[in-house]
Amino acid sequence: MIEVEVVGVRIELPSNQPLVLLRESAGERHLPIWIGAPEASAIAFVQQGIVPPRPMTHDLLVDVVTAVGKQITEVRITSVQDTVYHAELVFDDGVTVGSRASDALAIALRVPCPIFCADEVLAVAGVEIAEADAEEPGDGGTEETAEKEVLQFREFLADVEPEDFER
Repeated sequence: MIEVEVVGVRIELPSNQPLVLLRESAGERHLPIWIGAPEASAIAFVQQGIVPPRPMTHDLLVDVVTAVGKQITEVRITSVQDTVYHAELVFDDGVTVGSRASDALAIALRVPCPIFCADEVLAVAGVEIAEADAEEPGDGGTEETAEKEVLQFREFLADVEPEDFER
């Protein structure tokens, strides 16, 4: 398993399909996952610090897990089959529960906990996006770096289709 982090959620044009972009923590590979609009909103809300007036479903799940005395310690993206990504939530007692990748990511950002991706998934669906220019000293923070990665990824998306990530 390789640790990854959520770069952000974007809408891929012209299809208007939301996707979440992950980046391996210690590497150049990125993992695009096409997701549904509700999950895209759930992930984007957390990243932007937006707290809805009432808990969303992912917030409710995290609250229920905490209320029963458990803790989600990590999320794992375990496989991709026919462009569908499978994940699991890992609890503090070692129990795992299967999940859609998008839901697992929304939960991981709320807990918060580390996100891991199976080596095989990154090998099959990962995309290498090298930094075009090295950052100049004093330039760029995390936000600017993320935006640069997103711009590079948008260029990549101009020539790719979801079917390109099938096995």
